[in-house]
Amino acid sequence: MADTKRILLVVAYDGSDYHGWQAQEGKKTIEGELNSAIEKLTGNKTEVISASRTDAGVHGLCNLAVFDTDMNIEPSNISRALNSILPSDIVVRRSLEVDADFHPRKRKTSKTYRYKIDNESYPDPLKTRYAWFVSYELDIDKMRQAAGYLLGEHDFSSFCAAGSTAQTHVRSIDSIEITKNGPDICIDVTGGGFLYNMVRIITGTLVDVGRGRIEPENVKDILEARDRTKAGLTAPPQGLTLMNIEWDM
Repeated sequence: MADTKRILLVVAYDGSDYHGWQAQEGKKTIEGELNSAIEKLTGNKTEVISASRTDAGVHGLCNLAVFDTDMNIEPSNISRALNSILPSDIVVRRSLEVDADFHPRKRKTSKTYRYKIDNESYPDPLKTRYAWFVSYELDIDKMRQAAGYLLGEHDFSSFCAAGSTAQTHVRSIDSIEITKNGPDICIDVTGGGFLYNMVRIITGTLVDVGRGRIEPENVKDILEARDRTKAGLTAPPQGLTLMNIEWDM
């Protein structure tokens, strides 16, 4: 019998038509499709372990998932085999063997999320699945100023949606970059880990700053209040993409 190997998958997906990453009974999910494809390939029922459980409608370019197998196939070729089974809106970009104890959620990682905003007078139908249409004029300089208050380690209770099971709301943000190219605004947030809807609430709050409903310096008060009702709205899911995860091997 072949030795059991732990295989790491780097997964990209369009989350538009899925009920999020995590497998759910009777619902179409990214994890469910992966489990099904792996079972078809290996002949064994499998449940992958993932790095990030993105919400319904959220996209990913670099989510991580591991599973164990004893099938006799080169690890680097597993991605190609799975892609021949998976639906076209889910792609395994890379597959490789890792240590048997590699666990995506227990490794020290740095995650980068990007939120896209379509900031013009009328929505672009080619962007509606991947960006939040905001017609109000946004002051990018004020948004950048406000974002500065969120950098570093803080209690982000004001930026966490109800229903979170996190034991602590303390998180650390390494960087927030806001760029504008014509009507396209991107907010890139990098940190070690994020709370439930945290990036989407940060985005909604920064948009409120950009349109003048919140002053940049008030974001410091919102953070210190540790009260979700003090922050802005939760931006819709379709603008959010998990862009990258860096991990220690």
